[in-house]
Order: sequence, then structure tokens, then C-alpha cells
Amino acid sequence: MAISPQTFPPRKRRPSAGSFISPKLNDINLLHSLLHLTTQISSINRSTTLLLLKRSANAVVRKAKLLAVLFEDLIRNSDSGLASSSSSSSFLLCLEETYIVLHRIKTLIEDCSNGSKFFFLMQIETVADNFHKLTGELSTLLDIFPVHDLDLNDDVQELVILIRKHCLQSKPVIEDSERELRNEVVSVLESIKNEIIPDRSKLASIFERLEIRDSSSCRAEIECLEEEIQNRSEENSKSEIVALIGLVRYAKCVLFGASTAAAASSSVEVQRRKQPSELVVPADFRCPISLELMRDPVVVATGQTYDRESIKLWMDSGHNTCPKTGQTLAHTELIPNRALRNMIALWCREEKIPFDAETVTGRPISRVTNKAALEATRMTALFLVNKLKVPITNSQSMEDSNAIVYELRFLAKTDSDSRACIAEAGAIPLLVRYLSFDVGVHSPSLQVNAVTTILNLSILEANKTRIMETDGALNGVAEVLRSGATWEAKANAAATVFSLSGVPAYRKRLGRKTRVVNGLVQLARCGPEGPRRDALAAILSLAADRESVAKLVEGGAVEMAVEVMVAVPEEAATVLEAVIKRGGLVAVAAAYNGIKRLGAVLREGSERARESAVATLVTMCRKGGSEVVGELAAIPGVERVIWEIMAVGSVRGRRKAATLLRILRRWAAGLDGVEIEGFSTTTMSSATTVVVPTSNSVAQ
Repeated sequence: MAISPQTFPPRKRRPSAGSFISPKLNDINLLHSLLHLTTQISSINRSTTLLLLKRSANAVVRKAKLLAVLFEDLIRNSDSGLASSSSSSSFLLCLEETYIVLHRIKTLIEDCSNGSKFFFLMQIETVADNFHKLTGELSTLLDIFPVHDLDLNDDVQELVILIRKHCLQSKPVIEDSERELRNEVVSVLESIKNEIIPDRSKLASIFERLEIRDSSSCRAEIECLEEEIQNRSEENSKSEIVALIGLVRYAKCVLFGASTAAAASSSVEVQRRKQPSELVVPADFRCPISLELMRDPVVVATGQTYDRESIKLWMDSGHNTCPKTGQTLAHTELIPNRALRNMIALWCREEKIPFDAETVTGRPISRVTNKAALEATRMTALFLVNKLKVPITNSQSMEDSNAIVYELRFLAKTDSDSRACIAEAGAIPLLVRYLSFDVGVHSPSLQVNAVTTILNLSILEANKTRIMETDGALNGVAEVLRSGATWEAKANAAATVFSLSGVPAYRKRLGRKTRVVNGLVQLARCGPEGPRRDALAAILSLAADRESVAKLVEGGAVEMAVEVMVAVPEEAATVLEAVIKRGGLVAVAAAYNGIKRLGAVLREGSERARESAVATLVTMCRKGGSEVVGELAAIPGVERVIWEIMAVGSVRGRRKAATLLRILRRWAAGLDGVEIEGFSTTTMSSATTVVVPTSNSVAQ
């Protein structure tokens, strides 16, 4: 067989301190600790039903129970004083080593009881050997235990001798039924690898014998397997675990059906409980491009930090400049910012936000896969899509569709292979029909799941083309954006626009669509904080295209940014800067009433918000001329604030602040040494010019 049980080496679990550190206690406290540990081992066995290797686990638990009698007797004798040998260093060392072995036994039983059943099954020979080795170590310790030198009664002495004898007779024990079950799993994986759909009855038998009997237990098993991947370093063993995940995910859909609508909604709610967008994320933890929490922060040639995915998308789109500073990048190497990443990971743990682990090199973990895992994913996607082809006729079928779409949503979230398989199975046109207003009215959760699935699919570059070329897909996303049944649906529609706009050609197409632009502006203006940020991120992405900026200005993006500046100053100032930079005098005129708000951001905003605000004001002053400069100069204390930014701001912020101060000083003197867009210049002398508005200044 191509898939061998030997490809599943022992789990690399991070051990607790008690697994390898001898407790530095006196003899009495150490005896109490040993007694407590043996009691814990007994309680683990009672509170959990070990599915596999029951004989091995029960045998070692019985030995721990018998040792508890020894420790109890030693504690009772401690009142009258232990024998002199009990205070010797060799006796204490024996107790300390016994503590370590018992702690390792406890850890092994916990792993077998609480970990993945499939993974446990596939490495059953290794686990059985571990039980045997620990029993052997216990036997060695009992050999040197000073039984005859201690004041023990005859029964306890005989008990120690009995335990030692049983330890010597121990050997690895695996039931024939357990070997047979493991071989059946290997056989199923092999058939999937060869693109053969596994027999349903055989699949059901395997899951029944492993006591995985419903969707929730399948989800728990998948979570355990994913945890195993994080505990491993070998690519080959990771690959085989991924195959097991694919098998469980396929069986979950085939044997137990898609999650019920209630379960799907509940699971979504759990996932949404603490999303980064719903918390106040520290400014330094957000990517300047996506405005989202950075998962893999990297530093570019200019020294600015971005999320790897966002800056890579920026570079892949043909840009050779730093988005934040505008400087040309000397090179395109991305240097991991490990210190910042560790700070973000710590913050996420404190806020109980899921944080995708990265490799120690700082590079994102590439999703490990193999042929069996890929075929299992393809079978799962095809199975779900075929079930989704049934037309919607009543509320019951809509509920069934909701459960299936939720499964697709969850599958599309996992990896690129899943996204490719779902799209290749023809899911996108079927999902589009659930984006309509009518579906949102009758089944809001179905609309949310559909648009979120499309969002997840759009992460894959090839799927962006599939989505844009699917009839009605873009209109459907725009419909959800404008009249979605829930804020979550609208937010995910905005995120879909942001994802699709990563391709320059699609950015132009999206920016020309009035319904998309109006929907984003309205969501940014009226939505709660999370959806508002999603909309602002999409608007910022569209603003990278000059043709789209005209539509954004026409759709009221400038006025909207001014309105929401109090609520989200960083995002609003960044959007305003991007739109005005390419929007001409019309954009400047629209932002004229927001100059005082930009001045407030200069005084009170975060470093990033102040940087965007000062850059926006520089652009407005250059494009708008004396009226804009005069409005800015009328803000009390503005010059002092600009001096402050010049002293403590970022490199770009200091440079822009110096430019703005120079503009203000020259305006105050009635002079300007630069030609301002939209105005003619009248020369006063070789060193001075006066700016006079012309007919070209009128907004077009």
C-alpha cells in the first residue's frame, strides 16, 4: 500500500514541565505529590473511555493504583519518622524519577483520550510501544526501590514485589480488531487516492467503530487533526494527516449530511464572536493597505510594514512603489517582522482571537496536501455541489440549501485546493442565485453563507476570473452590498469587492459600476464599525485606479469620508488622501468643508491618521490654491501641530508636514514658489509669485 502506518510517527506534543523536571521537594511533600498523581491517573481512566489500547491503558492504571497504596503507607509512617535510608539521596532520586514516569503516563493517557481518534489509530503500534516503555522504566525504578530498608508492613512489601513482577511481564498489546480497523482506513485512503469513491457502508462501519456518529463529532475530529498538524514538523507526516482530514470531511457530508441551518448559524455566530473588525485593533497591528489585523507582517525596502498577502497583491498588480510613502522600492524582498508578529499573536491570545500560526522563518505555512487529500476534497466539493443543484421550491428546501451552502463556505475557508475544487465543480453560478433580495428576505442566513462562500472562493486568483465571468455574479454582489438582509452580508459583499479589485482590470470594471460604488459609500456612511471598515478598504482599493476615482467622487466618497472621520479617522483620512490625490478639483471642492476635521485629526489622531491627514492637506493645498490654504490657516494652533508632527511623526509624516508648513508660510507672505494645479501664476519678481484663480478652477 502507498500509505503506510509508519508514516505517522509519534506525536510531537509540547510536554508540560512535570514530564521532564524532577520536583525539588522534601520527602514528605514528594510522597504527597506522588499520591496525588496516582489518584489523577485513576480519575482520568474513570472519566474518559479510551477507545483503543484499552488493555494497555488499564494495565498501567492498575499499577498506578497499587503504587498509591505504597505511597499512602509511606506517608502514614512519616509521622513516626522514616527509616534512615528514606532520607538518603538515592531514595529521594528514586521518588523523583518515579514522579516523572507517572507524569508521562498521565500525559500519554490524556493524549489518547482527548486527541484525534484517527491519528491515534494510525500510530497505534507506536502508542502501544510507549505504554510498554513507560512500564519498563517503572520496573527499573522498582528494582532499585529500597523496599526492605523501609518500615513497611509485609502486605505492602509483597505488593511492591507484585507490581515489579507485573511490570517485567508487560509487553505491547494490540487487539486484532484494532489492526484490522487501521488497515481498513489505510485501504479507504488508498482508494480515494486512486479516485475511487469509497463504499458508503464500509465508511459508515469505520466511523461507527471509532464512535464518530454525527456532524459535531466529525467537526471535533477535524479540529483535533488540525491541532496535530501544528504539533509536527515533518512534511510527509503532515501530508498524511491532511489526507485524514479530507476523509473525515468527506464522510461528514456523505454519512451525516450537511449541518442543519441552526447548527450552521450557531457555528457562524461562534466564529463571529470575536472578529478583529469588531474590536479596537491597535493601529500598529493593522495593515496600511487592507486596514485589517496583520497575520504575517513584513517589512519592504522603505522600512514600512505591511501584511504579506496585501503587499504581495500590490506588487503582483504591477506596482513598484511603497503604498504608504510613494517611494520607488529599491528591491521587492519582503523581510519578516518577527517582533511585531509575536506582539500581534500575544494580543490575539489575550483577546481570544484565532491567530493563524506561521513558520519560524516568518513565511506563511503552505498548505500541505497529497493526492488522497486532494481527491477527498474534490469528492466532497462535487457531492455538495450536486446536492445544491436541486431547485428551491419551498422553505424546507431553502433550509437544506442553507446547510449545504454553509458546508461549502466552511470548505472554501480551508485552503486553495478546496477553493479550486469547489469552483471547478460549478458552485459559483449556483451560489449567485442565493444573493437576491428575495432570498435575503426569506432566509438571511442563506444569503450570508452564499456571499461569504463567494468571498472565500475569490481568495484564489483563478477564481476571481470565474466570479467576474459568471453571469449575474457581480450584480448579485452589488445587490447584497446595497440591500443585503444583514450587516454581515453587506460587509462580506464589500470584502468580496476588495478581493476582486486586486486584479487591475477587474478594479476598473468594478469602479465603473455605479451600484457597486454607491453601495460601498452607503455602507461606509451608515454601517457599524466592522462593515464600515470593510467598505472603506474596498473604496481605498478602487481608488488606486484613476478612472474609478471619478465614479467615487461622483458617488459621494469624499463627503462620506469627511462625515465618518470622527468615527474612523485613520481609515477615513487614508481614503480621503487616495481619492483627492487622483480626483482633481472636484474632489478638493467636495472635501473643502472637511478641512477643519482634518485639522482635528492632526491634533488628536494616531500617527498613521495624522500622516494621512497631513498628506491629504498638502494635496488639497496644491490643487485648491489660496482658498484651501486660507481655510487651513484659520484653524487655531494648526502651525504648532504641524511643528509637532515634524518632530515626532513618521518619516513620510515629517516630510509632508514640512511641505505643508512651507505652503502656509508662503501663503502668509503672499508668496508661493510652486505652480498650483488649476491656477495660473503671476510673477512679481524672480523669486516671488502670486496665485490667482482662473476659469479652469471651476469644477467640471
